[in-house]
Amino acid sequence: MSLGKFLAGFAVGGAIGAIAGILLAPKSGEETRQMIADSAKDMARRADETARQIQSKADDAVSELQRKGEEIKGKLQDLISKQKNNGETPSEA
Repeated sequence: MSLGKFLAGFAVGGAIGAIAGILLAPKSGEETRQMIADSAKDMARRADETARQIQSKADDAVSELQRKGEEIKGKLQDLISKQKNNGETPSEA
């Protein structure tokens, strides 16, 4: 599932739940407007928190891939050096 689809589903689900709760609650207009404002702020906070968590996980994954890439690069360079020292070309190994 893509990040965009996840965040869109998260926002839509939160909005539907908030609207349903507000419309079904017996409140005055002013109270309802305040509830809507509070719900919007809460949803924005949760969406921001979720986005930060996803970004953190993505950063961790990128760091791990870079580390593994450097490890593989080092191993390949060692292998090439060994082959050069033995007087071989990589295709002869």
